[in-house]
Formats: sequence, structure tokens, C-alpha cells
Amino acid sequence: MTSPTQTRRRRGPVLLSAALATALGLTVAAVTTNASAAEVPASQGKPATASSVESAAFPASAAVDGNAGTRWSSTFADPQWLQVDLGSTQTISQVVLNWEAAYASAFTIQTSANGSSWTNITPTTAGQAGVQTLNVSGSGRYVRLNGTTRATPYGYSLWEFQVFTNGGPTTPTPTPTGPSLPTSDRPDFGPNVRIFEPGTAASTIQTAVDSAFNAQLRSPTAQFGTQRHVFLFKPGTYGRVWANVGFYTTIAGLGQNPDDVTINGAVNVDSGWNYGDEKNATQNFWRSMENLSIVPEGGTNRWAVSQAAPMRRVHIKGNLTLAPSNQDNGQGYSSGGYLADSVVDGVVSSGSQQQWYTRDSRIARWDGGVWNMVYSGVQGAPANAFPNPPHTTLGTTPVTREKPFLYIDSSANYRVFVPALRRNSAGASWPNTAGSSIPMREFYVAKPGDSAARINQALAQGLNLFFTPGTYQLNDTIRVTRANTVVTGIGYPTLIPTNGNEALNIADVDGVKVSGITFDAGTVNSPTLMSVGRAGVHTDHANNPISLQDVFFRIGSSVQGKATTTLAVHADDTIIDHIWAWRADHGGAPTGWTVNPGDTGLIVNGDDVLATGLFVEHYQKYEVIWNGNRGKTIFFQNEKPYDVPNQAAWIGPRGNGYAAYKVADNVTDHQLWGGGSYAYFNVNPSVRVDRAFEVPNRPGVQLRSILTVSLGDVGTIANVVNDTGGSVPNPAGNTTPRNVVAYP
Repeated sequence: MTSPTQTRRRRGPVLLSAALATALGLTVAAVTTNASAAEVPASQGKPATASSVESAAFPASAAVDGNAGTRWSSTFADPQWLQVDLGSTQTISQVVLNWEAAYASAFTIQTSANGSSWTNITPTTAGQAGVQTLNVSGSGRYVRLNGTTRATPYGYSLWEFQVFTNGGPTTPTPTPTGPSLPTSDRPDFGPNVRIFEPGTAASTIQTAVDSAFNAQLRSPTAQFGTQRHVFLFKPGTYGRVWANVGFYTTIAGLGQNPDDVTINGAVNVDSGWNYGDEKNATQNFWRSMENLSIVPEGGTNRWAVSQAAPMRRVHIKGNLTLAPSNQDNGQGYSSGGYLADSVVDGVVSSGSQQQWYTRDSRIARWDGGVWNMVYSGVQGAPANAFPNPPHTTLGTTPVTREKPFLYIDSSANYRVFVPALRRNSAGASWPNTAGSSIPMREFYVAKPGDSAARINQALAQGLNLFFTPGTYQLNDTIRVTRANTVVTGIGYPTLIPTNGNEALNIADVDGVKVSGITFDAGTVNSPTLMSVGRAGVHTDHANNPISLQDVFFRIGSSVQGKATTTLAVHADDTIIDHIWAWRADHGGAPTGWTVNPGDTGLIVNGDDVLATGLFVEHYQKYEVIWNGNRGKTIFFQNEKPYDVPNQAAWIGPRGNGYAAYKVADNVTDHQLWGGGSYAYFNVNPSVRVDRAFEVPNRPGVQLRSILTVSLGDVGTIANVVNDTGGSVPNPAGNTTPRNVVAYP
């Protein structure tokens, strides 16, 4: 970990160089992070030398260490060079430069067989702040960046100097070792999964769900505990069951359609359960309901949840309320959530639920709204009226692929159904969902204790992955290289990298589906926790995109985790459908500004990427960085970091603090519907951030229905977007938001 002195020194030139570039009329792209930890360049870890260094804190080796949080910086003079010794003569196909704001306005890439005679393999080239990818053709043992003209008064500064051979960066394909791993159509899902059938006595089911819930009721350790509970119901009708759903608990049906499983009673989430926060439901995280129907007792089912608590593919045969039972009298808030591919026969009441996203469903009516209620493809949704009432409504969702789900067939064999891609979708996909069915024998059923090597062996064997509930300690990256691979889990399986490695890497291939996985940062800093595609590569995946669904990230939980970036999406056309990237403001282990550091929740480098249901909170720099073109986000929810110690510790490239949502300066086309960013600077209420959304002023970059809130009027957001929208706390007081209906 970089020392505090080095950290401050590193931020200084970034700010000054960015400011200078702005003054000179130069474009400074958003700060990006090399997020391809599993795509190992030939230069990584090799000996590097340079013509000079600014100080011992910025050595040449820092540009080839695979860590985008360290860098080489030269003295403030021309010319300068940085070179790496690959150890043997290699055919060079690509060079990726991750520039700091102090970049070169003129440079060449050179190769040499002996380190003394050099051949240019690029013409004189202009640099750019951020990631710059150069496709080249040449060979040599030594590769050098030769800078002849600086763009700023400062030196040359590179976060990473990556040299790739033989066709560019590739993700190593695991080679099968040992005997083939066994599979089964009737696998053992482990001790954390209970499976019921209609003949099971209702009292037996009730005892099981009560035992799971009561063990964590008002428990000081439950929120970040190791307990995992999955209750699966085979097709049929079940007598009175009242299931209170606590942390890391999933209730799901095993039919091919939601109406194949009917529960009479409730699948219930309410306030009063959480130790230290009994009056609210704002910490009702990490629980889910899926693929069943409910006949609610009393006519209404309560699902008062916050983040990472999806309800998918559910039929509520009555009403649904999303607020806790104590929502009146100025207390009892919930702060989520996500509903998709569902039908509610009656009224949905949001009550004190602060924000919510509903996608591709059918409802009879929606009542209520606090700050940010967003609907896309919802039949029966209220009319678009933001901000009064705060409804943002789109008639369809541009592209959807529903989450894969487990079911049991007529032969009592388990299968995973993979729904097909839909375009301009509206309403639920069922019954008769289009898609394909995969037998469980084509999955490796992973269990806690499985190593990364064993899981990669399964992938090399051509298997899909099905993670059962529990915690997985990974000393290496899980690498998915085969198109159309399904990686899914039930019961919040949690992947933890142990060596500063990336936990999961998806190659730039068609149709990979990742769902139902949680990532915890380990105690050794990971440059990224998950990456999708290859940096600098743009392959058209429009007909069969990679999709991510119910994928959750944490920096700080039961461990004091560290990660620079949690998710990086390089692949074009990727669908990001409901993620929560969270740098913890509290945890089972202590948290704090220097205890669980994390720069950025999501970096999007791919073009034509769609995010539906994007929750990103508490990161220390730009929380979302969107570098790709033609990106779309439908619903964004954010809280700024609570724990900023003072303003001096939080100065971004364009003033006080960092925007929550940053669209890079070179982007020409981007759209966002329904975005909210909230401040609660309780460690130091004098802290301020100049804006919540930072975007280029271009006609093709459009934001609709965006807002800011100062929670409890603690801390200041000076503007909603760029220099527009006004400040919170609002003079009206009482956590009143600032709203911008359309920008520009």
C-alpha cells in the first residue's frame, strides 16, 4: 500500500495537470484504471528503466507492475524515455498506455534487440490523458516509449505501460489437469439449501424458515455473517407459510413458470429486525425472492428492502407494499430496490420507500413516491411526471435478457433455463418464456472450499458454473473464456480474492451470463474485482451480449477489504442489469477512509453498454466513470462517501470532491434516466462536492430526471449536474431535494 505521503504527492500533479490542460483548451479524459488484471501483458513485472524519475516514489517499475494505482513520472524536461526488457525477442502487436494527466503531446514506440539500436514501430504520435491503445507491428527484446514533447509543464507520467505480443492481450485458457470433474442432473446443493415439496408439512417448512430468521433477528453479527439460507419449493401449492426473509436468504420456486409454485401466506421483509437500526428498513440488504407466486395473507405482501434485494419473476396475487410497517410519523424508511419480470395483480404501494426501479412487469396501479421512482417496460406504470410526483417512465426497455433460473423437470432432474434476448421489451416474459434449457450435468456445482484451480479446471472442461451458498477464498482469478458460458449462483455465494488478484475475468466473447454472485474485496488490494472483455478491444456483441444480473460488490464487510475498482466493463454491448457496488460505511470489521479504500465502483470502456438498475455508493473518487459511447443508464442511485475526513483530502480534477457519475469528456452520445445522488458527510459536515453529475456539454449527452439530496441536511452538494441545479441542503430544509428535469 502506498504511504500517505506518496498518496498526497500522487494526487497533486493529477489536479494541477488537469487544471492546466483545461486552461490550455485540451481535453482531459476521465481517470481510468487498468482493469484487466487477468490479461497479463508481456511487460508486466519485467525489468524497466527510464531516462529519469521525478522522485523515488515514482520509479520506472511502477509502470509495469500491473497496479493502476502506482505510476512512473519523469523530471520536468524533454526528451524522456521509459523502456522494458521482455527477456527475449518477441513479436509486438499492441501497446496500451495508461497516461496520467501529464502526458506526451509527441512520442514514438520503439523496439530494440540489444537495448542500444532502436527502430520506430509507430509514427510520431500524440498522447491523451487516460487509456491509449496502439496496434503495432514489430519485434524486439526491448520496447521503449520515447517522448519528445510534453503536453504540460510537468513530466511524462504513466500509470501503466503494457506491451502485448501475438495478437494483443489474451486471457490464458486453463488447461484441464487430472480426471474430469463429476457432474449430475441431480446434484447435492450443499447444507445451506433446503428443498420442499407440496407434501411437506406446513409446520416443517415454517420451523425451517423461522429457525433461519430467528437466529439473526437483532443480531449484531448477522449483517456480515457467514450464514447462507436458500429455500427452494418444488412445483405445487403450499399451505400457510409466513417466511420472514433475513440477510443472505433466498426464497425461490423450482417451476418453469412462477405460477407453478404457489405459497399461501407471505414472503415478508419489514423493519425492526436490524441490530442498531430497528426503526428503519434502510439496511435490509442481501436477500431475494424469485420464480413463485404468493397469495398474500390479508391481501398484501410486504417487501420493505433496500439494496441488493431483488424480486424477480414473481406473481403477487394481491397487493404489494415496499415500505415498512412503521413508515408513518416520520420514521420507518426503506431505501432500495429492484423489481423485474413480475406481475402484481393489485396495487403497488411504495410508501416511505425512497427510490425504486421496476422493469418489464405488469401492475394494476402504483401509489406513492419519495425521490426517484423509475419504470421501464412496465404495464400499468404511472405517467412520466418527474419531479411532482417523482415518476420517470419509459414505455419499453431497450434490451433485456432475464436472469437464468433453476428449475426441476418432469423427470425430477434439475436444469437451468436461460431466457432469450428481448428488444424494446415491456411486460413480464412469462409464461412461455423464450430461451434455452441447460441440464445440470453441464454445470460444475461449486461449493465453499473449492479452489480457483478446481473451478478453472471445470471451465476448461467446457462446463458452466453453479455456485452454491457460502464463501469462496480465491488465490487466483477465475477465467471465463468460452462463449455462452453461464456463471450463476444461489444464496449469495461470495468470492473473496486473497492475493490482490482479480476474482473473475470474462474474456471478450459472445453471450457469457453472470448472475447471483457477490464479491468481497480481500485484505490485499485488488486493482479490480471483476472485469468484462479486453481493454482497448471493441468487438460487436449486439446480437449476443454479455450480461450481468444481481452482481454485488463490497469493499469492507466482515474483512477490511481494499480494491481500486470493483467492476470494469470493456466489452461492447454489455447488459448490466441490477448491480450494487458498495464501499462500506459500516461492517463486521471496522471501516474508514484509510481502512477500506476504493476509488471507483464501475468503469465502462465499452460502447453501447446498457445499465438497468445501477447502485454505486461511497467510493472515494469518481464512483462511475463512463468512457464508452452510446451508453445508456436507466435508474442510478448513489450516496457519496460518509467518511471524508476533510476537504483537503478530497480534491478532484475539477474542484471539491468527485462527481458520483462521470461521463468522459470525449463521449459524444450518452443517456441517463432517473439518477439520484445523496450526501451525508457525517464525519465532517463542512465537506462539499461541487457537483453530483459531471458530463460534457454536447447535444448527444442527455440526462433526464436527476436529483441531489443532503440527508439530514448534513454536507453540501453545490450543483446537480456541472454548474446547474443549485445546492443542497436546500433552503427549504428537511432533506428537500434539488431536481433537474432535463440536461441540457
